[in-house]
Amino acid sequence: MKFTLILSLILVFSCKQPTNKTTVEKENKSIVKEIDKSFLKTTITFPSKDSLPITADIYKNKETPITILLCHQAGYSRGEYKDSAIELTKLGYAVMAIDQRSGKTVNNIDNETAMAARTKGLGDTYLDAKQDIEAAVDYIYNQNGGQKIILVGSSYSSSLALLMGVNNSKIKAVAAFSPGEYFKGIDINKSISMYKKPVFVTSSLSESVAVKTLVNKVDASYLTHFIPEAKGIHGSRALWKTTEGNETYWASFKEFLSSLKN
Repeated sequence: MKFTLILSLILVFSCKQPTNKTTVEKENKSIVKEIDKSFLKTTITFPSKDSLPITADIYKNKETPITILLCHQAGYSRGEYKDSAIELTKLGYAVMAIDQRSGKTVNNIDNETAMAARTKGLGDTYLDAKQDIEAAVDYIYNQNGGQKIILVGSSYSSSLALLMGVNNSKIKAVAAFSPGEYFKGIDINKSISMYKKPVFVTSSLSESVAVKTLVNKVDASYLTHFIPEAKGIHGSRALWKTTEGNETYWASFKEFLSSLKN
C-alpha cells in the first residue's frame, strides 16, 4: 500500500514537470517577440518624472542603440507606430514608442500609461504628458551610451517635441507631424524661434499653411518643411500604408533622417 502511494506521487510529479516548463517558456516568449525573423519587439516600463510607470515598445533588428523616440497624438497610444516603427528598423534604426499619459487606444493597443495615470488620479492633459517624453529622452540617453536622440512627435506631442528640442542637449533633431498652437499660455511660434538643430515638419495639405506660419521664425538652414501634393492626413498617420501619398511622406522623412548621418 505504501509502495503504491509513493509510486503514484512520483508519477503525478513527473507528469506536472513538462507542463510547468512549457508555461515558463511561454511566459518568457511573451517578454520578447520575434516577428517575421527580421526584428525584435520588446515591451518595457520605466518611471516618469513623477514615478508614473510609462509603457513603451522597443523595436530593433540587431543590437543597435536606440536613437529614435516616437510619441503619439491625442486619444492614441504607442500603437500609432505599430507599422512605422518596423519600417524604421529596416533603415537600421532602433526605436522606442511610448504611451504618454494623455491618450487612449489605437490599432488595438491600449494606452497603459494613461490607464495608470487615471488609476492614480494624476493629471492627463497634453502638458501633463511633457514629463513622460522628458523621462523617455533621459531613459534612452542613459541606455544608449549618451548618443543624442531624434525626437518624433504627432499632433500635440509634436508641439511638445518642438518645445523640448530647443534647449535639451540630449535631443539631436526633431520631426513634428502636424504641430500647432495646442497649449494655452504657450506661444510655440515664439518659443521655437531660436532653433539651432535640424527640424522636420509636415502635416496634411489643409494644415500646411498653419504649420508654415508656426515655424516661420525658425532659421531656414535648420528647417525641412514637407508639403504633400495629396490630401494627406493629420499626425504621423501620414506614414501609414492606408494614407494616400504615404510614399511621398516617407521619401521626405527618410531624406531628412539620412541628412542627420552626415
